Amino acid sequence: MIPPSFIQDLLARTDIADLVGRYVTLKKAGINFKGLCPFHGEKSPSFIVSPSRQTYHCFGCGVHGNAVGFLMEYGGLGFVDAVKDMAQMQGMQVPDDNIRPEERERQKQIKEKQVSLTDVMAKAAQHWKQQLKKTPRAVNYLKGRGLTGEVAARFALGYAPDSWRGLASAFPKYDDPLLVESGLVIAHDPDPGETEGKRYDRFRDRIMFPIRNPQGEVIGFGGRVLDKGEPKYLNSPETPVFIKGRELYGLYEGRAALRNKGYAIVTEGYMDVVALAQWGFGNAVATLGTACTADHAQKLFRFTDQVVFSFDGDAAGRRAAGRALEAALPYATDTRRISFLFLPKEHDPDSYIREFGAEAFEQCVKQAVPLSRQVLEHAAADCDMDSAEGRARLLVQAIPLIAQFPEGALQGLVADDLAQMARTSPDEVRRRLAEHQQKARQQSAGRDRRAPGGGASGAQHPRSSDASSDWDGNFGDIPAFEPDGGGSEDWSQAGGGGAAYGEYEPSAPSSQGWQGQGGYKQGGGQRRDGKPWKPWKGGSGSRWQSRGSPVEQRPLPQAATPLDRIVWVLVCHSEFWEQLPSATHDLLCDQPAPYGEFFRWLDRMLLAQGLLPAEALLQLMRGDAQDPEHPEETGHFQPLAKRIAQFVDVPDNKDTVEQLMNLIRPIELVALREELDLLTQSGELSEAAEARKMELVRLTLAMKLEISQSRPISG
Repeated sequence: MIPPSFIQDLLARTDIADLVGRYVTLKKAGINFKGLCPFHGEKSPSFIVSPSRQTYHCFGCGVHGNAVGFLMEYGGLGFVDAVKDMAQMQGMQVPDDNIRPEERERQKQIKEKQVSLTDVMAKAAQHWKQQLKKTPRAVNYLKGRGLTGEVAARFALGYAPDSWRGLASAFPKYDDPLLVESGLVIAHDPDPGETEGKRYDRFRDRIMFPIRNPQGEVIGFGGRVLDKGEPKYLNSPETPVFIKGRELYGLYEGRAALRNKGYAIVTEGYMDVVALAQWGFGNAVATLGTACTADHAQKLFRFTDQVVFSFDGDAAGRRAAGRALEAALPYATDTRRISFLFLPKEHDPDSYIREFGAEAFEQCVKQAVPLSRQVLEHAAADCDMDSAEGRARLLVQAIPLIAQFPEGALQGLVADDLAQMARTSPDEVRRRLAEHQQKARQQSAGRDRRAPGGGASGAQHPRSSDASSDWDGNFGDIPAFEPDGGGSEDWSQAGGGGAAYGEYEPSAPSSQGWQGQGGYKQGGGQRRDGKPWKPWKGGSGSRWQSRGSPVEQRPLPQAATPLDRIVWVLVCHSEFWEQLPSATHDLLCDQPAPYGEFFRWLDRMLLAQGLLPAEALLQLMRGDAQDPEHPEETGHFQPLAKRIAQFVDVPDNKDTVEQLMNLIRPIELVALREELDLLTQSGELSEAAEARKMELVRLTLAMKLEISQSRPISG
């Protein structure tokens, strides 16, 4: 784990205007800088960089964050990789409290090897790009496929000449081991009596498609024959930088189009991606000769909330769709949209769009089969729905698939559709679903008990999220907000003295503690006669105490902040998280550490394991139980768990989503005010930004009224 103090120091040393200026042309705008947003197409600037706040914000598409967030968003990096890149820019060494010196040295060697391999492949890509310009036969082939020079340059297409040692002209040291390790050259062991084995290029007489990671580094190649030949497509072998089950062709080139279009199209071939980009669908990507995996799905959902899987309509396409469906199910939250596009058997996306045009293909995308229907059609593929036996088989095959959905409204609605399709009651389907989930949890718990070190029980969905899921988008400390009217509530945040995460500074006891739902009353929890409350008979030390005889008073803990209370409510009622709007999720995840980190962690845990009871979440936070997917996070939130435990002793079952929203609204108001301030300080902006300014004024007034109306009236 990277120490939070290091991240704070790194952000303090980084000038965000200088960092963003490496990728975006910025101009001075008042005390800020402005430019064209790199995340969506625009003609007038709505993208603002604030040196005073060390943040960026686009008033056109809404992206925002700090320097780490920009690198993550722009380069598709995980949190740890973004921090490491920033540290390298500043000449700083990233520490890790949990890594031994020998492990740190090993990681350094791995990183150096990765850099060496990507450098070699970048040089090969440049060489083949030059060869394409010199080869009319290859150029004519691409023109015959309807491609322009602009698109060929965008994807850095090249040509590998029909030569056994063509790369020797690009690499004077043709015997360099890196050429073999990168998969560019094949080397055989020497025969008896020979000192050197045969060595030759892997790719010959092929159109070359460089495969780039989200940061733009060349990590592999796909080669297509120009004429008839086998194999039709030849891919690089897997290397330390290239794992087919994790990478997607065209993801780097399509980042902006993914945001502009709002969805991704997943195809099966390189030419599909390039041809769709030629016709205006730059949001297409392709798997690399493998079935769609959970890693592919997880990576896509870092860029968009809507994915359309496009497959041929033949049997092979249906099988590929089935594998993609099962890979995507664990990520099918209520706010994401997954659908399946099946073209006629004789067409793939490349041939279809060339024959019928972009409008016809767009119409096909709109008519794609939603996941809720595809999952049932997939389960019913070999079932005779006119017989009881066939419908029973449908239930057996569909229940395990529905169980993979994250718990939420979508899972329940699909279960209801299954009941109608199988001609049974929804209660029967839900009973079977609950039994399946219970059995899966028991099996998982049994595996955890048998595994060394134990672990937390609960069914686990396949998930391979990287450290980016832990980023809290820290904007710095959120300024305190005090509701109008000077009520008795203290909304200021504790810990503002600069304590590092995990080292909470006790704030000075205030005469009036925060009085939100379940908070502490004025006077330190005493009765009006000045004596402490007597424990309730059934409470056994519970905070919920009835009026009775005085008991020994315990020390008054530091005042809870609204964020503390929000954390506690969501720990007690994890089901509330899915009921919050997606914009509220983003707001909470953008809060300063440790809160933003916690909300991102909670989102991942609920996605992976479903709803969890309060005690199970607290055990994971304290480190009493281990997350099998991310054991390095064990005990990461121990200070936060200890902090919220100061305010309450037992779960509060009286909380509601509306009460939770009442706690969140003041934080929303702070965010609105900050965005409005950023606009007013940036001089003349685009029409979109001016419209946003008026909208912010309206939203701010409405939010203040809503907060004042929800505040309880004291008698």
